[in-house]
Amino acid sequence: MPDAPSVNTLVDRYLAEVEARVSVLAEEARGGGFDAAIDLLVDALDRGGVIQAFGSGHSEAFAMEIAGRAGGLIPTNRIALRDVVLYGNHDVDELQGSSLERSPDLVEELFDLSPIGTEDVFVIASNSGVNGSIVGLALLAKERGHRLIAVTSMEHTMRVTPKHASGKRLHEVADVTIDNRAPYGDATLELPGGFPVGAVSSITAAFIAQVLTMGTAARMAASGATPPLYISANIPGGDEHNNVLEDLYRGRIRRTA
Repeated sequence: MPDAPSVNTLVDRYLAEVEARVSVLAEEARGGGFDAAIDLLVDALDRGGVIQAFGSGHSEAFAMEIAGRAGGLIPTNRIALRDVVLYGNHDVDELQGSSLERSPDLVEELFDLSPIGTEDVFVIASNSGVNGSIVGLALLAKERGHRLIAVTSMEHTMRVTPKHASGKRLHEVADVTIDNRAPYGDATLELPGGFPVGAVSSITAAFIAQVLTMGTAARMAASGATPPLYISANIPGGDEHNNVLEDLYRGRIRRTA
């Protein structure tokens, strides 16, 4: 077996993979490729709605970029599969493994346990775009009249079989889809022996989340509105600023550890 590349070599190769994909996304954003998604977000907030973000597995990191972080929009809520334990009657043992992520059986309960209003818009992220909980929640959101933005890897999702009984993939349910530009299998590099490393979807999804947030805030500011944005709780006055704005959405957004 050939010698494994050095850490420095891997870092350089990985950086090139990340930069190439982020550059594609940046060019897409400059060309208006994110505008349709921003339109849906701004319209929901203008109507008094909240942005509902959901991702399972590592894609939960995307929802965390959307909801409840410094520099982010305050009228945002993160839905998580663990909510059926935190707010429902399920046992914590059910969170073991990936069974909840792959199952569509709990999405109606998850939806009903969440503080969802009629004007809310959904942003759902999934690299594969085929797991039961992801597609199930997307279908339910559309059934109940909500607009939906999907963030997924088009290269990956088109090469795998849908796992939901509908036979649909996430992007086939959404009003707007953003390709996260991750490759099939997510890993961008291969070590000698065929070992895959260098997953990239969390990085590209975070970039997408920040572009959507910035674009929405900028559009609101351009219309004369004050964008409801968090400032870091770790700077003086942060908690006071954030608490005043969170009070405007009390009961409609959750902030859990």
